[in-house]
Amino acid sequence: MSATPPSVSDTPVLKLSNVESAYGPIRAIRGVSLQVRRGEIATVLGSNGAGKTTILKTISGIIDPRKGSVEFKGDNITARDPAHIVQQGLSHVPEGREVFPLLSVRDNLVMGAYTRRDRDGVARDMEAVYRYFPILAERSAQDAGLLSGGQQQMLAISRAIMAAPDLILLDEPSLGLSPKLTREIFEIVVRINRERGTTILLVEQNANMALNASDYGYVLENGRIVMEDTCARLREKDDIKEFYLGLKEAGVRGERRWKKKKNWR
Repeated sequence: MSATPPSVSDTPVLKLSNVESAYGPIRAIRGVSLQVRRGEIATVLGSNGAGKTTILKTISGIIDPRKGSVEFKGDNITARDPAHIVQQGLSHVPEGREVFPLLSVRDNLVMGAYTRRDRDGVARDMEAVYRYFPILAERSAQDAGLLSGGQQQMLAISRAIMAAPDLILLDEPSLGLSPKLTREIFEIVVRINRERGTTILLVEQNANMALNASDYGYVLENGRIVMEDTCARLREKDDIKEFYLGLKEAGVRGERRWKKKKNWR
């Protein structure tokens, strides 16, 4: 699905350096360092509880890190107020969709653009998201809480686009969706990146979809980055094939997965 777009710059739009975050006494991420280049889709892969969502919450200011730094467009945004971070051009689409259920679809989209003053640009982006997700145009006057799960995910992504961000943090967009809807949403995510040049950091358990959609990937285990590479190369690594893609070499008899040690080579 993905080939690195020509618009990708070597300059990182986002950079985490040795970041550690915790929930009380429990360290959720430990010494995480990563970067996302302007114009690319980067992904963080990991099992449930690995710390993927914590990374996004730390970036967007919902959680203050205990150690390390977060830079966005060259500025230090570590532990800054989330409202300030949004105004700098960063949008966060949280896990579980989190739309405003009692507001209409259109009003949810207008809420996404609350930091903007360019009325003509907002109108153009409204038309753009309706092209990406025509069902939202059909349901524009309907309360968002009455949409299906897949439609709410479309709305959450569209609301982020309405802020005209430089970077979108996208948390588990496939959660609870059918394979067909998951494919549709990932195809639109790639279109948004390629057509608008929006940088995206994606965290996802569906490794196959994430690796196909993204340019660069990180593997997170127990709060630590254990591997990173281009997604094309990650797809060819044996540990990724077996533990994340469910593939084994032909003719190899099954050693129980819980007994087998990951080499991360």
